[in-house]
Amino acid sequence: MAQYDVLIVGAGHGGAQAAVALRQNKFEGTIAIVGDEPELPYERPPLSKEYFSGEKSFDRILIRPAAFWAERQVDMLLGKRVESVDPAAHNVTLTDGSTIGYGKLIWATGGAPRRLTCSGHHLSGVHGVRTRADADRMLGEMDRTTNVVVIGGGYIGLEAAAVLSKAGKKVTVLEALDRVLARVAGEALSRFYEAEHRAHGVDVQLGAKVDCIVGDDQDRVTGVKMHDGTIIPADMVIVGIGIVPAVEPLIAAGAAGGNGVDVDEYCRTSLPDIYAIGDCAMHANPFADGARIRLESVQNANDQATTAAKHILGGTDAYHAVPWFWSNQYDLRLQTMGLSMGYDETIVRGDPANRSFSVVYLKNGRVLALDCVNAVKDYVQGKALVTGGVSPDKASLADPEIPLKSLLPA
Repeated sequence: MAQYDVLIVGAGHGGAQAAVALRQNKFEGTIAIVGDEPELPYERPPLSKEYFSGEKSFDRILIRPAAFWAERQVDMLLGKRVESVDPAAHNVTLTDGSTIGYGKLIWATGGAPRRLTCSGHHLSGVHGVRTRADADRMLGEMDRTTNVVVIGGGYIGLEAAAVLSKAGKKVTVLEALDRVLARVAGEALSRFYEAEHRAHGVDVQLGAKVDCIVGDDQDRVTGVKMHDGTIIPADMVIVGIGIVPAVEPLIAAGAAGGNGVDVDEYCRTSLPDIYAIGDCAMHANPFADGARIRLESVQNANDQATTAAKHILGGTDAYHAVPWFWSNQYDLRLQTMGLSMGYDETIVRGDPANRSFSVVYLKNGRVLALDCVNAVKDYVQGKALVTGGVSPDKASLADPEIPLKSLLPA
């Protein structure tokens, strides 16, 4: 049986950063990363943006080249999946029946695309966007694709819609709620992006209720049937309705959790010597008023990876990082600082018609978060307002001519 001092399960951003942080902090023990894809760790966000559009080759989205991992003696166990965890014996069993022992285990598996509850997912031409293989399958179908239906008006869906629209495809976005980005942003930002996509020829349908995905006798997708019986033609369907955290082996082994696995301020699970990080880790976040949440972001995966690595090395620094996110659509760069959940007021700073503005989220007058569209200065300067829990003058906050840094207490 192979044995490692630290075994990392998951070869995404979090898993890669955990190995990097261990070596950067002078860990000299053995390390291995188990990944269920055959590729070395790579960046996920470009899958629906630069990689999908052809702006970046796969080599350019690798987190580190192969030589990096070899030089740092990080064993890559790729194309393998962990089926079960035995916390008492300190080992994991892979789907091929082999067993790997560990001293410490870092679980960084992320999640799998959430599926619709209706029929039709099995049809050729229906895709999620989570892996390189997903993106490659879609790219391989582009030449024979005219009509695309994107189910889900979140960031993944809208980013894919932007790329496909620019590629000349006829794109329809179906969002079940009354606005896009409803779970992550305020109405001002939602309406702005709805208008932008429509201006680029995308048919954005809100309150859209899907009945099923339909296909031909060759099991190739032909359309999406709505609750009212309407069928929207489709040569390709992209389902972007979130992820299901990949934590089943940990939960089966007795870890506390449900929608993800519960971790403490050091990213430790309830099982001995097992940590969890990234999209699958349910943690108490100070920027959500201490609510237990999962954060699906590169920032969270990387920062939790560093927290876990340092704790393994004897550190006592708890996880405390300001959440940030980004999204590229058309020529728009959205940068988000903080978490807007629980806001009771929004202030729009600048004019959306100029395609450069910020939405500031407040709770009891205190700045929680900012969504900055082509407004880099607001994004950079707004961090101090979020971390400081500042309650600035609202008229000044709304004036784009007044720098945000000037609103900080003396």
